[in-house]
Amino acid sequence: MKGNAPSPGKGRPTVPKAFTKAVKGFAATIPQLAGVILLIGLFQTFVTGGMMASLFTGAALKDTVIGSAIGSIAAGNPITSYIIGGELVEMRVSLFAVTAFIVAWVTVGLVQLPAEASLLGRRFALFRNAFGFILAIVVALASVMTLGLIS
Repeated sequence: MKGNAPSPGKGRPTVPKAFTKAVKGFAATIPQLAGVILLIGLFQTFVTGGMMASLFTGAALKDTVIGSAIGSIAAGNPITSYIIGGELVEMRVSLFAVTAFIVAWVTVGLVQLPAEASLLGRRFALFRNAFGFILAIVVALASVMTLGLIS
């Protein structure tokens, strides 16, 4: 049995080798990450809260789907979504739409879908985003209905 055990340094990655490989992998993703960040920045600059508020109708289910769709496209960090969500609430957009928007904003990302697909695989990226979209709708409906029962 002693003869079958791998000897140290032979066939085993060392910490420096693993670190070098990780750095090279990260460096390869920098152009994709930069592209995603730039697209998100452009979207946030050119699409205002007022433009988004004009899309909502007042119908709970329709607004929830629209909010989830806009959040999926707009994708960004949570802090920004809370600010935009607060502006939408002040514009009298329904909580269904705002909640779906915030959940989809953080969990779905159509802008970064190409980068995610190339890094994690196309099938995984598509399934994750599709489930994220559907669950954003479910979570928004359940959250607002629960809030209605509590208050």
